[in-house]
Amino acid sequence: MSGKVGEATATHGARSVHGAGAIHDLLARAPKALLHDHLDGGLRARTVVELAAEHGYRGLPTTDEAALAKWFHRGAKRNDLVLYLETFAHTVGVMQQRDAIQRVAHECARDLAADGVVYAEVRFAPELHTEAGLSLDEVVRAVVDGLRSGAAGSDLTVYAILSAMRTAARSQEIAALAVRWRDEGVVGFDIAGAEAGHPPTRHLDAFHLVQRENFHATIHAGEAFGLPSIWEALQFCGAERLGHGVRIVDDISGSPGAERLGRLAEYVRDRRVPLELCPTSNVNTGVCPSIKVHPIGMLRRLRFRVTVNTDNRLMSDTSMTREFTQLADAFGWGLEDFQWITVNAVKSAFTHFEERLRIINSVVKPRYAALMQETTRG
Repeated sequence: MSGKVGEATATHGARSVHGAGAIHDLLARAPKALLHDHLDGGLRARTVVELAAEHGYRGLPTTDEAALAKWFHRGAKRNDLVLYLETFAHTVGVMQQRDAIQRVAHECARDLAADGVVYAEVRFAPELHTEAGLSLDEVVRAVVDGLRSGAAGSDLTVYAILSAMRTAARSQEIAALAVRWRDEGVVGFDIAGAEAGHPPTRHLDAFHLVQRENFHATIHAGEAFGLPSIWEALQFCGAERLGHGVRIVDDISGSPGAERLGRLAEYVRDRRVPLELCPTSNVNTGVCPSIKVHPIGMLRRLRFRVTVNTDNRLMSDTSMTREFTQLADAFGWGLEDFQWITVNAVKSAFTHFEERLRIINSVVKPRYAALMQETTRG
């Protein structure tokens, strides 16, 4: 990866005049939109322990809730995507029965709503949850039902994205499954897993099926591998969004304030291709050394279609509020910046245009306006 990822970037936007504590409080109450969150990466540690006991899963490193949470966090901080992914064996291991999957999805929606998320797309790989005999459709039904029940009574609108494992050979089957569930809570298709050595073009048939059905696709690209992965995702597979996409900075050169965009970076910015950036996760997997030098600062300043996401809330010990507050601290961003990022995310959502407009105009903008008014009263 080029040295650009490790360089400090200029800040954009103004910090609240009330200081860090006040901006943190405001951001905790701000409406948020989340496009990149893995269901099997966001379990509550207590739920992992309880489901393991209930269903006889014996593989956990510890059954102490606090110790297990720390184990997941330590396991994620190994600066390598493949090692990072090893921790998922245990969360997937306790998600093999319908009631377990539905509970995890229900709690996911409850936790996101409590974090101020008003729109979310939660992704998972159905093929990983069939070891106990569930069919792919039964897995999807459990997730959709759980998300729906968890969001009930809250301000959260939540949908699912189905991921195929890029290291397996079931992507066309999963793409067809996603299309089959498009009117019952599934809004898109994705491929996930180890990126290096597994280019998205190996799954062209799946992406062509999605395109023929006028459906939506996002692709994990530009996380652990660089520009060729992004280029293939866009130009061969028709990705509408880039899962992570942070390595687009490899195509940007020059000093801060005088950057020069290469052909691919220019294309991504010109076409407003959404970047599903996951800052804390990127630090955990070794993409960059800290939030302070994460490329999101430069990409926001250059006005790429930046969004902020959690990726895996359990493994990265994070939430949308934590991502926002860390970015405010690192780059001096204020409410205007986070409203811009949130509107970006809703604009880039795979739900229908009318619903995107409703969420932006009736939820996001009015609530940010109220928060901004609080700062002027102080």
